[in-house]
Amino acid sequence: MIERTLSLKAQSLLQQYPIVSISGPRQSGKTTFSKLFASQYNYVNLELPDIRRFASSDPRSFLDSYSNRVILDEVQNVPELFSYLQVHTDERNQPGQYILTGSQNFLLMEKITQSLAGRVALLTLLPLSYFELPKKPSVENFIYSGGYPRLINTGIAPEDFFPTYIQTYVERDVRQLLQIQNLTLFQNFLYLLAGRAGQVFNASSLGNELGVSGQTVESWMSVLEASYIVFRLQPYFKNFNKRITKSPKLYFYDTGLLSHLLGIRSETDLQLHFARGAIYENFVILEIMKELLNQGKRPQLYYWRDSNQNEVDLLIQQGLQLKAIEIKAGKTINSEFFKGLNYFHKLVPDADLNLVYNGNELQKRSDCTIYPMHQINSIIS
Repeated sequence: MIERTLSLKAQSLLQQYPIVSISGPRQSGKTTFSKLFASQYNYVNLELPDIRRFASSDPRSFLDSYSNRVILDEVQNVPELFSYLQVHTDERNQPGQYILTGSQNFLLMEKITQSLAGRVALLTLLPLSYFELPKKPSVENFIYSGGYPRLINTGIAPEDFFPTYIQTYVERDVRQLLQIQNLTLFQNFLYLLAGRAGQVFNASSLGNELGVSGQTVESWMSVLEASYIVFRLQPYFKNFNKRITKSPKLYFYDTGLLSHLLGIRSETDLQLHFARGAIYENFVILEIMKELLNQGKRPQLYYWRDSNQNEVDLLIQQGLQLKAIEIKAGKTINSEFFKGLNYFHKLVPDADLNLVYNGNELQKRSDCTIYPMHQINSIIS
């Protein structure tokens, strides 16, 4: 069993808050993680129909039965429980009463915001980070396999794992939240999104290709974002003029799923794929996001682009410090790699400049630090 980095933060927060919430994609290991870092807690699975009926029909009796030191798994299935949890935890006034897990972020967050604000510590558990693996594969191998724990722990081939994952989890969430009848059309949407990873998101353009409205695309996107399938990286335009791009860019929460949707089945496929640069970019941004989330922090990640196509792939706001990061799939450092960083540095002289590339050498230059991809966790350490 691979120890998760987030466990230290989760154990600490359990001593401070009556409730700790852990959200994340289906199959990211939330249940196993909760049972390990809170091994003395009772476990209740609210996906089981009889347990769900009990909690829904008689929440008072349910919480009397499970009154303290309890893991409530997939708690968004019983939204009426949240108000009773508020009263119950306020009456007891003790830290560490409940651990809540959920796989549908906006359902979970909506109820937490309404009923449990100030009583709950919020954590996110994504699939395994490259840096959590005790025995690390090549970066390329990890990119096309992804970080889902079951795939890594059991050795399931990605081409066997992901079709089942899409059918069992992604499509189920879609049916539950949107009641989509034409799943084939939605699958086409998923494949189109994969082809646009690393690009500026345009709902109207996607809708035109699919023959649906931009509003429909946005509603589908909301489900994929809430289910931790995709995320949008927002542009950074603080203190800049109107010539800055203000639309978000699209990325996936797991590069294995992204690679599967793009037809990548091996390291060789990855090296030859037309979207290779975007996939590596997705990997780096995602791994930095995981590192921050595993520290219990809310990632403040952005990109920057102006109307002349000057661009920086990733900006990290850490307090008053702004880190600018350019990401390249090449193994040999080229002077062209620094073009976007140098331009940005003229506009923001105090920005910390960093280049990530697919080589092996860490270099500290006077104006920029160069990181190989297998050491990107050092950027935010």
